[in-house]
Amino acid sequence: MEAVARTAEAIPNAGNSIACLVFRVRTRLCALPLGNVVETMRPPPIEALPRTPPFAPGLTTIRGMQIPVVDARRLLSANDNSDEIEPGRLISVRLGQRLVGLLVDSVIGIRSIQECSLRTLPPLLQDAANDVISTIGSLDAELLLILNGARLTPDDVFARIEETRL
Repeated sequence: MEAVARTAEAIPNAGNSIACLVFRVRTRLCALPLGNVVETMRPPPIEALPRTPPFAPGLTTIRGMQIPVVDARRLLSANDNSDEIEPGRLISVRLGQRLVGLLVDSVIGIRSIQECSLRTLPPLLQDAANDVISTIGSLDAELLLILNGARLTPDDVFARIEETRL
């Protein structure tokens, strides 16, 4: 966690920019505001959790804490067959008081993204992926999806976790 914070401090904050962790989900370039990111790691073993959506395959243990895992590949692509290739990284994401593990293909790095380069979603995409995508922009001439960390995991997934603990 401290390594991510130290790296973020090294990025100059030019004007109205946002420090983001940029990562790849299949062919998509995505980012999360660095304030939500705790750490990145190789994916640890995942324990299946019954009655959860396909994009929430189960729980994993990170630093002694069980947290839900969200597969970004399934979350962003309903027709995607994510079982063919194993995810390369897990990003630990802070959502208020909760933590969630986000499975992605690869982590590109930390980038400073100008707020003026971000745009609201066009009307056809506003209902896409359960409002997970909050804005779009570009990075190195590639479309960049900024994910809304607060919407990565629906409350019913956390409710299922609580049910299994009882």
